[in-house]
Amino acid sequence: MGGGDAPEHVNQVGGEAVAHAVVQARDIRGGLHLHHHAQVTPAVVPRQLRGGVGHFVNRSRELARLDTLLAEDTARPRTSRVAALTGTGGVGKTSLALHWAHAAQGHFPGGELYADLCGYAAGAPAAPERILGHFLEDLGVPAAQVPAVRERRETLFRSLVADRRMLIFLDNAAHSAQVRPLLPGTAASLVLITSRDDLTGLVTHSDAIRIRVPTFPADDAVALLRVTTADERTGDPGADLTELAGMCGGLPLALRIAAERAAGRPAIALRELIDELRDESARWTVLTADPGEGNEEGTDAMRSVFEWSYRALPPSAARLFRLLGLHPGSEFGLPAAAGLAGLEPARLQPMLETLTRAHLLQRRPGGRYEFHDLVRAYAAELVRREENENDRTAVLSRCVAWYLHAADAAQRALAPYDRWPLDDHVPAPAPTPAFDDYDAAFRWYRTESANLVTATRAAADAGLFGIAWRLAVVLRAIYMHQNAFDEWEVTARIAVDAARASGEEAGEAEALENLGKAAFQRLRLDEAEECHRGALAIRRRLGDIRGTAVSTNALGLLGLRRRRPDEAELRFSEAAEMFRGLGERRWAALVRTNLAETLCDAGRAREACEVVEQVLAEFRDLDDHFGVGNALWLLSRARREAGDPEAAGRAIAEALSLAAAEDNRLWQGHWLAESARVELARGRAADALRLARESAAVQQRLGDTAREAAALDIAGEACGALGRLDEAAGLHRGAIERYRAADAHWPLARALVNLADVLDRAGLPARTVWEEAAGELGRFDDPGARELAARAAARLAAS
Repeated sequence: MGGGDAPEHVNQVGGEAVAHAVVQARDIRGGLHLHHHAQVTPAVVPRQLRGGVGHFVNRSRELARLDTLLAEDTARPRTSRVAALTGTGGVGKTSLALHWAHAAQGHFPGGELYADLCGYAAGAPAAPERILGHFLEDLGVPAAQVPAVRERRETLFRSLVADRRMLIFLDNAAHSAQVRPLLPGTAASLVLITSRDDLTGLVTHSDAIRIRVPTFPADDAVALLRVTTADERTGDPGADLTELAGMCGGLPLALRIAAERAAGRPAIALRELIDELRDESARWTVLTADPGEGNEEGTDAMRSVFEWSYRALPPSAARLFRLLGLHPGSEFGLPAAAGLAGLEPARLQPMLETLTRAHLLQRRPGGRYEFHDLVRAYAAELVRREENENDRTAVLSRCVAWYLHAADAAQRALAPYDRWPLDDHVPAPAPTPAFDDYDAAFRWYRTESANLVTATRAAADAGLFGIAWRLAVVLRAIYMHQNAFDEWEVTARIAVDAARASGEEAGEAEALENLGKAAFQRLRLDEAEECHRGALAIRRRLGDIRGTAVSTNALGLLGLRRRRPDEAELRFSEAAEMFRGLGERRWAALVRTNLAETLCDAGRAREACEVVEQVLAEFRDLDDHFGVGNALWLLSRARREAGDPEAAGRAIAEALSLAAAEDNRLWQGHWLAESARVELARGRAADALRLARESAAVQQRLGDTAREAAALDIAGEACGALGRLDEAAGLHRGAIERYRAADAHWPLARALVNLADVLDRAGLPARTVWEEAAGELGRFDDPGARELAARAAARLAAS
């Protein structure tokens, strides 16, 4: 990381080493964005509204109140427009919101974003940072550039939507604190929220308009029953419809289920159906008699209707319904449901359609199905009531095993070089999940991302420890490549406990390694070291040479990140020797790449040249294009720092040619910055400035602010060489601002030194800048840091 190159560096891509190396680089560049500078052009206008319900009835008062929000509040342009629809479960908040949103769609040319916040689902409510991550990707931010820290996701999100007229639909919010990070900072966009909570905090502090959604009055309830059954039934007495509506508590969800039940039996008098429902109501009261329950409005009526509809199902569909109550999430696809039920998808499809017609499931785009959370809770009660514990465990085991093998198939498509090789401890389901290509696997991962976390937790909670830790470790490569650091950390922590409970020592080592990598990304280096040392101790005890080498490399990367070159060199040398002995050529080359960078950091550039030339030859023989390109980048740095800019120029030119041939903008932006440094070393400041600006522009488009900062700092050096001191100072300040926000201390120290030099040359006050630089440099004790610290001390002594 010496010579100011750290923020641009990606050690490796490919092989399991990348699980260390990419993270090692991403602690500086990935997820450390100063967001109000990121200029990410959305790739698409998102149109995410779900389909509205048919047969919408009345709600004229609530619709009129929502319409008042369509007039933009020009008197308070910084105030966001927020409408909170509140009311009991099943009252139709989401249906009302969707009906209005579809009618108002033309007012939002910037598109619509939708998120289910899962406020009342069986698992934990959706974390705001996860929702923000999905929103940023939907707005065009590459997954690899989504910030890791929630606060930075918030600022980037607000920047991207500040001037766009968008509708942001936040469904099923748990409370105000969950929603607040998802609000834009201006009134250009409108936020529509549904919740059973009153959301008093939003009303009080965010100027939200609360619209309470009541149960239907009798006339509206009867109207919904009539319109929903009109194609199948006519002539039902008004008194009977009124009685049925009353038994449904005026709740649209219950009314729709009851209407479907009536429409499905057109030859039976409505009075007979009402009597059946009354009998179920009495039965439910006996089954659930508990003075501490039933406080929520309409709960008893709702459950009675659920029971009535459930008992009308064919036996196979009825059992599927209750078994689906064991699925870890509220939404699922046909393959996952088939895996859970242990049935062929073709046999299962008609049963799912039966449940959909009964309004016990809702159909979603992409062949998916969803429970209303109240219906899911009922299914979960049924499965506990009617299935024994052994059967329940077997069903859940099939479900999470399906997710394990589907995630394994996804990691093979999304990160083939970084995948963890899944063993045969958990038999694969039939058919085994598979994906044709990267895009198919990515779509599956995005769709199932929440379920993968809940599946990991559900497996651990059910005592399926072997599945739980394996699922988390399989997900590691996916999370790493998709920047899903929140999910990664959650599952990694579950995995450590699960592996220990399983008694599988090798699994505990894998889980510790997984958590160590996640902690490294969060810059919790002490925790990362503890995890990797724990994994190393287990692997040595088991005689696992390959695992020992992996852990040793991980500890070397910690030394590299901490700028402890002696420690890093020892670790990398040990790891490389072990991999060489195992015949793991690619691993050995990757680790020796890390060794070469360590030598550069230690000021031993000539030795680094020898190592990286050998590594380059190995990558060429392996036909690893990124390995070749990254080795060429590192060779350029080493030759430049060894005083041979001409040889450095040839190396980086070849790397850039490779980036162009692969049409890879990420590589291009990264390697353009090194090319600019080479031109500075050649004394060609104007060319260096042009290349640095090109690099900054690419990084800005990619949303990678830390690498953009590196390019700005190089551009500042080029302007200084050209005598354009004011421009140089501005560029260095821009880099410093970004680095400071990123807590990237080493590149910040170098940028501060560069700014102080420019200010001294311009005859401007520089003492405070030198003082800050000295403070940052005091964090490190390697040769490069000591040299800069001595310069800072000399300048301070002279001022």
